[in-house]
Amino acid sequence: MIPAEGDASAGTRLQAVIARAGVASRRAAEGMILAGRVTVNGSVVTELGTRAFPGDVVALDGRPLIAEERKLRLALNKPSGYLCAMADSYGRPLAAALFKPDIKERVYNVGRLDLESSGLIFFTNDGDFAAKAGHPSFGLVKEYEVEVDGVLHPDFASAFEKGLAEGGETLKAERVLVTGPRSLTVWLAEGKNREIRRALDLFRLKATVLRRVAIGPVRLGNLAEGSWRVLSDEENTALQTIFNKTRPGHERLSRRENE
Repeated sequence: MIPAEGDASAGTRLQAVIARAGVASRRAAEGMILAGRVTVNGSVVTELGTRAFPGDVVALDGRPLIAEERKLRLALNKPSGYLCAMADSYGRPLAAALFKPDIKERVYNVGRLDLESSGLIFFTNDGDFAAKAGHPSFGLVKEYEVEVDGVLHPDFASAFEKGLAEGGETLKAERVLVTGPRSLTVWLAEGKNREIRRALDLFRLKATVLRRVAIGPVRLGNLAEGSWRVLSDEENTALQTIFNKTRPGHERLSRRENE
């Protein structure tokens, strides 16, 4: 049972109940509700506006939900070859397993890094944090260091910044800085699935190293591969400042920044 927060007479939306239990973000919880996986006092509920009240028993897949007492916001340096998922039928190593045995709570990844990529990724059991940190409207620009298997085409950076049509989508970097004949730094504001790899593929190039080194104000720094740490108070404050903006959105990077 998860007690309602705020005005008890108004109840708590099921999405918030699920998020407070550390199961998933509110957005992901909506899909669970629509799929008929959530019950209140034993009855399946599929209406997104449904609220739970003090004394109600909310369950997911038949298991009662209990609010997490400790909210965790963790930064992991994911190694290449680890999967960002809670389970895998092929038995591949899971990034979430790297927190064991120190973290007893069930934490899940915010966004993804593909199997071959490495670097900074958030894990949490705080649904509100996951919803904000994972949604592009809040503008956490992500920074990647990339090495490729051939010499970069002189037009790649400008083309990626202007936008590349591929697979019915427009692949568009916030900024691209070429740091060597076969290396570059890329900033993404939205981050479509495998966006950098797909953009490189259009120029017949493949990434041999693709490492995320920053998410908004949080940087990977000297965190060792496979290691994790709790987000600092300063980082949480900086993130909350972004989340509290009246109109969520990122500030565009100027071409002179970080040069």
